[in-house]
Amino acid sequence: MNIISASRRTDIPAFYSEWFMNRIRAGQVRWRNARSGRDYTVSLRPEDVGAIVFRSKNCIPLLPHLDELDRLGYGTVFHFTITGLPKVFEPGVPDLPSLLDCARRLSKRYGPERLLWRCDPLLISDITGQEYYRTRFRELASAMEGLTHRCYFCYPIYHKSVLRNTGRLSRENGVRCYENPRAEQVEIAGMMAEIAADHGIQMLSCCGDYLVGGRIGKAHCIDAELLHRLFPDKVGFLAEHPIREECGCAECVDIGAYDTCMHGCVYCYANAGREAAARNHKRHDPNWDMLMRYDDAPVGEHSMSGTLELPL
Repeated sequence: MNIISASRRTDIPAFYSEWFMNRIRAGQVRWRNARSGRDYTVSLRPEDVGAIVFRSKNCIPLLPHLDELDRLGYGTVFHFTITGLPKVFEPGVPDLPSLLDCARRLSKRYGPERLLWRCDPLLISDITGQEYYRTRFRELASAMEGLTHRCYFCYPIYHKSVLRNTGRLSRENGVRCYENPRAEQVEIAGMMAEIAADHGIQMLSCCGDYLVGGRIGKAHCIDAELLHRLFPDKVGFLAEHPIREECGCAECVDIGAYDTCMHGCVYCYANAGREAAARNHKRHDPNWDMLMRYDDAPVGEHSMSGTLELPL
């Protein structure tokens, strides 16, 4: 059974729901390994899919398709990112009230175990410091109480693309983002964990084991134990398959593509920049079997029957 990740690389629910449903109806999808350039075909037939793990900052466009997914028998889990950050950091993300309404609808439909809240990343800047998170996170946790049992979080990693984006933000808006000392990171995370616990939510640290302890657990974004508990007839043993240091994920197949998300978040590691995302978004065809059309011919096409996501 394939565990389908949709997606670490882009926001499929927000921008590519029509394409995704076309691939569901076709029963298969192709995706490209960014490192090798090889294309892979994976089955999306209900009998071949153990679960679909959605990752999104905006699940609203997917809502009209949930009846069909449920009717076809797909098990779904939603990693829903709701940070409440100022618009300057997330210019393409919808307003907070609409996201919270969507979260309520998903939780009512599927229950709190299948709605996984991400307050991710904890972006430290001139306007979002410890006191900001103390106030803002309390508001968010209060709104999410009863809708979910988990909150996944991490601090941003300043890859070259992130440095480029935050540098542009500083020049254009005068807002500086920076990596705060680990001691302060631990203090902020501990404070947030206390707030979350007051609302029946556990904090889970993603790829940051130095934050694990006390009220903070280790995150498994593709969580083998959770998926088996939710869908015992479809999800059996899943091997661990971390994609970077201290990752706790199990194996999966990610069907997304880098440089295709239009949210424009300054901390995004999956986009080289706004221009690249906009350019590739224009190459998207909802009827194509891959998320975007590539100029070059495929290096090779391979059929996948397992759940492994090959290293990028």
